[in-house]
Amino acid sequence: MVVHHGRFEEQDVEMIGGLRVLAMDQALAEVLSRGSRRTALACADQALRLVPEHARAEFHACVEERVRSRTDPRGRRQAQALLDLATGLAESPAESWTLLALIDAGLPVPVQQYRITDLAGNDIYRLDFAWPELRIAVEYDGYEAHEKRRESDAERDADLERRGWIVVRADAVDLRDPQRMIKAVEAAFRRRGLAA
Repeated sequence: MVVHHGRFEEQDVEMIGGLRVLAMDQALAEVLSRGSRRTALACADQALRLVPEHARAEFHACVEERVRSRTDPRGRRQAQALLDLATGLAESPAESWTLLALIDAGLPVPVQQYRITDLAGNDIYRLDFAWPELRIAVEYDGYEAHEKRRESDAERDADLERRGWIVVRADAVDLRDPQRMIKAVEAAFRRRGLAA
């Protein structure tokens, strides 16, 4: 728990489970402005994920207005940049952190949860991060999700390679030091004839 001292308006308070809490858009604006970039992006993605897809744009706009109207201007640029990256598509904080590492390395913003379909339009695969026009993907392997799926992941990667994709796998080690992952993605861009 982190305690902050500051001012808030009574209309910014909601009751949840009998507890008075700050409204989610207000709390998120504060985290985006004052929190670490990794924590803030993960919180924004998870908050957006809780909002029904049809209402995400409206919630995003509410948070953006909260950021703009903060009496303390510090952190507004960080908050806006992180809010622009947040989509609600990241399936875990680690995916949000992977996105941030890619962006911090100067790579173009990838498409998240990109679907690959067969000729009939049926989903075959969903890629964590993709640059579809280049057929480059980054797959984040969380320990629990992938520990027992190494063989099937290898088969999947081989099938994607037959379909013309370059797949870079990332894991928790890459979140601590993303250089290996970044170099692999840059090498994939070079294979496609582009400097990343």
